[in-house]
Amino acid sequence: MFYWIAALLVGAMALMQLRVSAWIWLLAILLWIGGGFRFAGIGALAAILLSLLLVIPTLIVAVKPLRYALLSRPILKIFQRILPRMSQTERDAIEAGTTWWDAELFSGKPAWDKLLQLPAPQLTIEEQDFFDNEVEQLCGLVSDWESTEVWQDLSPHAWQFVKEKGFLGMIIPKRYGGKEFSAYMHSQVIMKLSSHCSAAAISVMVPNSLGPAELLLQYGTEVQKDYFLPRLAAGEEIPCFALTSPYAGSDAAAIPDIGVVCTGSYDGQEMLGFRITWDKRYITLGPVATVLGLAFRMHDPDHLLAAEGSTDRSTDLGITCALIPTNHPGVVTGRRHWPLNAVFQNGPTSGKDVFIPLDWVIGGRDMIGKGWRMLMECLAAGRAISLPSSTVGFSKLAVRGTSAYVAMRHQFKIPIGKFEGIHEMLARMGGNLYLMDAVRRLSALAVDAGEKPSVISAISKYHVTERGRVLVNAGMDVLGGKGICMGPNNFLARSYQQMPIAITVEGANILTRCLIIFGQGAIRCHPYVLKEMAAAGQGQDEDKALADFDQAFFAHVSFVFANFSRTLLAGLSSGSLPAAPSAAPQELRHFYRAVNRMSAAFALLSDMSMFVIGGSLKFRERISGRLGDILSQLYLVSSVLKRYEDDGRPQEDLPYVHWAIQDSLHQAQEAYLGVLENFPNRVLAVLLRFVAFPFGRPYQLPSDALDSTVARIMQTDGGSRDRLTAGMHMPSAEQSPHAFGELAFQLIPQVNAIEARLKPAIQAGTLPPLPQSLIEMQYWVAAAAASGDITEAEQQVLHDFARYGDISVQVDDFPQDFNLLQSAQKRAQS
Repeated sequence: MFYWIAALLVGAMALMQLRVSAWIWLLAILLWIGGGFRFAGIGALAAILLSLLLVIPTLIVAVKPLRYALLSRPILKIFQRILPRMSQTERDAIEAGTTWWDAELFSGKPAWDKLLQLPAPQLTIEEQDFFDNEVEQLCGLVSDWESTEVWQDLSPHAWQFVKEKGFLGMIIPKRYGGKEFSAYMHSQVIMKLSSHCSAAAISVMVPNSLGPAELLLQYGTEVQKDYFLPRLAAGEEIPCFALTSPYAGSDAAAIPDIGVVCTGSYDGQEMLGFRITWDKRYITLGPVATVLGLAFRMHDPDHLLAAEGSTDRSTDLGITCALIPTNHPGVVTGRRHWPLNAVFQNGPTSGKDVFIPLDWVIGGRDMIGKGWRMLMECLAAGRAISLPSSTVGFSKLAVRGTSAYVAMRHQFKIPIGKFEGIHEMLARMGGNLYLMDAVRRLSALAVDAGEKPSVISAISKYHVTERGRVLVNAGMDVLGGKGICMGPNNFLARSYQQMPIAITVEGANILTRCLIIFGQGAIRCHPYVLKEMAAAGQGQDEDKALADFDQAFFAHVSFVFANFSRTLLAGLSSGSLPAAPSAAPQELRHFYRAVNRMSAAFALLSDMSMFVIGGSLKFRERISGRLGDILSQLYLVSSVLKRYEDDGRPQEDLPYVHWAIQDSLHQAQEAYLGVLENFPNRVLAVLLRFVAFPFGRPYQLPSDALDSTVARIMQTDGGSRDRLTAGMHMPSAEQSPHAFGELAFQLIPQVNAIEARLKPAIQAGTLPPLPQSLIEMQYWVAAAAASGDITEAEQQVLHDFARYGDISVQVDDFPQDFNLLQSAQKRAQS
């Protein structure tokens, strides 16, 4: 009897994972009942009862006409009744873009070979040359402090350089005069600029992201492309795109700006067009733009655009996008916004009853009313590049500067980088930066592979900026007084000040987490939900709708049981059963298995949540947000594993890898448990918790020991630290006082060697210890040189270390007007 019951459990679990057909299930059940009757002595009555309970339902599922009549048709009717109504804008947002590795994570069984076989992102020879020369030259023309305090913008010389060198046309094809750079190169450029000057980064970023160039490339007419793209590439036109209104922020689809179809006069001719009234704000580059991309809702009250013979009498044609020269009569370019002391050009634009011709619509007449879909698809790609790249850029500056500072700065007669409290902050910075850069690279790789990864771009934007906020806050805690005093010597304050901008733009983070990541991912990334919704929404062909729904629904049922089996087996085996890919390195195989385990558990929990909560799940934002967190953290872990492979598996980087993955798995686990703790069906919540984590929480936060290891390698000069901050701008001492901290850091090994050699003399009392004050060190060096305790070369090393270190620990002070008069005079002279 025991073996017979065991055969049921083992066989059922195996068949679930194999996702066999109903006929195979039927055969297996018959064999199992027959085996029980023949070998386990269950008796005829038990065999009959089991047949009634198991064989007949399975037979109904196996025989298609019976399944259609008794199951599929009634379930389809229920599904059609409870399916939440979806507006066209919601449908456009959900269907925009493509799925990629996010769909693999939703599958419960990610195909790692697909990810690991992708080539590592790299620049072409042409891109590398531009990165090493023009990008470095631009960095040499700007600085965060001068842009903010003197020019309150890029300097005129820097703007001219940006235009002449093609920075505004990086995504434009060469046939139009652009650079035609890859998404990865675009990301690298923004990252480097952001590590040095936020105004430069954003001024270059926006024209190459969601804006007129991208929209023209994807949807413009040939006439529009031939006119605008060469001018944009050459910097003859500066573009902006206006979407946000005072009463349509996060709910951008509700824009109140209206264009009414009418006839009007343009260039001396009567023609069909629109009379538009708009009021937009937060428009980056708006104050200096020469061409305005505008999103508005088009109305056709007189049906002037209706096709001949059309019976469609609707007047609201939907959101439409147009290109308007900013010198066009009626266009009002407003004054500047001032977002948290950032000085990139940003401001309002408005117009009242402005007539524009019909052919100014991006894509012409055929694209009227399709603007929201256009924007969502372009945002799906652009959002994966812009904010992740800029955030990683200033985070690299924060990590490089802070790690050098704590290694050089002494308090209580030792470097502050040796204190465990500092270790905790440094590990938070280094581990998060390694992960953030991995996500940036993988997301850019997806775009270069031809994807428009709408869910992945939302994950990247949200989690890179949120972790960037954690990183910058940790750096500020470490720097203390030096971090809060503004001036050219402060490398962190501007990032700290402007961090909320990254959190807010291109989809506010609360919205992105609660509504987009899982709300869109549950439908787009799930292998069956969108198919079920499409079948249920078919209004004409009932037979086709029933067939499509039947196929999707029962595949979905099989999918749920497969993930139940995978999750339970993974839990009972403490994560040892899900197989890691053969290509995975031995030292990280347990992490691959952990992602497999959590992927199956996530897919199961998602289906149970949709089943129990139904269409109201989109209003249960706390639960939806946590489900999105699980998917997101699995993507972050995947990014880290891919980066480790792409970098050639450097063993010295393993502390970063372990820290980042442990932190992400713990967050995924806590999000999972957070869903269950707030799950409306308490019985199911208890069952799901047991299935996923039968022995309690398996994933813990990084240990104190790992924190200390990460902190130490961050303070060690060499390849690991260089890889962590690769691609950032490293200013010279002539360009920025930030450089002196790094110069002092480079001398620490030599200073330590000198101190170690002098230790016997110091212990004997013939030579005083090296002073904590770097000013006093100058006198100590002179005395040690006079007594013959140090060589001339050592004297120079110690002098340089003291000078560089003293400059790096200093903070700035100003006259009473904070140099406002001097800055104004410099602007006037230019």
